[in-house]
Amino acid sequence: MGKPVPVRDRLMAKVQIADNGCWNFTGAHSATYGQIWWNRRQWLAHRVSYAIHVGPIPEGKQIDHKCRNRSCVNPDHLEPVTAWENANRAGMPAGTRQRSKTHCPEGHPYDEANTYVVPKSGHRQCRTCNKRRSAAR
Repeated sequence: MGKPVPVRDRLMAKVQIADNGCWNFTGAHSATYGQIWWNRRQWLAHRVSYAIHVGPIPEGKQIDHKCRNRSCVNPDHLEPVTAWENANRAGMPAGTRQRSKTHCPEGHPYDEANTYVVPKSGHRQCRTCNKRRSAAR
């Protein structure tokens, strides 16, 4: 068995550099992001690129593509940001995804009669599920 190929070499072997400076990852992809094996598990290629070219990803941060190209692994196009900032930059204002939900995870409707809004946070809770949890306690 041959000597293992370093992750940097494996990553860069699957990169095509575009005219706009993006390093497009041509290897395996999940639904939207490139993936590569590193340390015996599969990682998102842009996170690996950031880690090996820049350094560790700060705790609690996500890696945002400043170029908006999800296949790009150019460390100059990647930036650690909060989840809120990442969603906001992507055009998804905070809370949009949650507010678009019409039913709780158990399938009960978020309607006027079945929805409790927590005063301090504004989060919605299903009254039916809250009653079931209370009864179980």
